[in-house]
Amino acid sequence: MTVARAETTERRELPPSMVERMTLILDAFQGRSTRLTLEDVARTTHLPRSTAHRILDQLLKLDWLQHSTFGYSLGPRALHLGGVADDTSELRAAASSHLHTLMLRTGLTVHLAVLDEGRIHYLDKIGARFATSVPSRVGGYAPAHCTALGRAMLAGLPAEEVDERVGEDLRAMTGNTVADLEALHHELNRVRGRRGLAFERSECFADIACVAAAIHAPEGPIGAISLVGDSTTPLERVAPLVMEAARAISLELYPELGTRRGRTLQSV
Repeated sequence: MTVARAETTERRELPPSMVERMTLILDAFQGRSTRLTLEDVARTTHLPRSTAHRILDQLLKLDWLQHSTFGYSLGPRALHLGGVADDTSELRAAASSHLHTLMLRTGLTVHLAVLDEGRIHYLDKIGARFATSVPSRVGGYAPAHCTALGRAMLAGLPAEEVDERVGEDLRAMTGNTVADLEALHHELNRVRGRRGLAFERSECFADIACVAAAIHAPEGPIGAISLVGDSTTPLERVAPLVMEAARAISLELYPELGTRRGRTLQSV
C-alpha cells in the first residue's frame, strides 16, 4: 500500500504536459559542448527513463537535439534559435593560447577559421612581419576548396555534404587552384590519409603556402587552425605542431574525445 502511494505521488509530481517535459530536458543542456547520456538526462530531470527516452527520440527527429557516440547534445534547431550556432567565443577562447604558442615556436602566421557553407570565415590571425603579406583578415572569407583550412574541415564531412557546400563550379583563384570537384575529392582523401593534415601552396593566394588541421567535436569538425608562410616554407617540418595544437584545442573543448572511444577519431 505504501509503495503504491509512493509511486502514485511520483507520477503526480511529473510535469503534466509534454511541453513542460521537453523544456525540462532541453534545460539540462547548458551549452553546445554539453554531452548527456540517457541516464544523465533521466537523473537531471527526474523523469522516468522510458519517458526521457521517448521524448529524446522526438527531439532528435525534430532537430532540437543530435546524438553521437558520446551522447546527446543540442541540435541545429536549438542552436540557431538561441543564437549559439554563430557564437564562436568559446572556440576562440580555447584556441587563443595555442595560436600564440604556434606563432612563437614557428615565427609563421597563424589562422583560426570555421566553415560557412562553401567558404571559410577567419576568426583570428596572429603573426609577425610576414602577416602583413598574407591577404587575409579577421572577419574575412575565402573559398574552402582551395585553402588548407577549408580542406582540413571538408575532409571530415560526408562526400555528399562536401558537394552541397562547394558546388560543381569551383572558382579558380590562381593557376594552381584545384578547381574540379573530382580532383577536390581526391585531395580530401589525401588529407584523410595524412590523419587530417591539409596542405595548400599558391592555390588561394599567389606565393602563399599553408598547412592546417581541423578542430573536432564528437560530431565532426567545428573549426581549423593553420600555419602560413611563403611558397618556399618547409611546412612539413611544422605540420606536427599544427596537428598537436588542433588536438589540444579539441580536447579542451570536448574532454570526452580523450577517452578510449575518442581515440578512434584519427583526425583529432
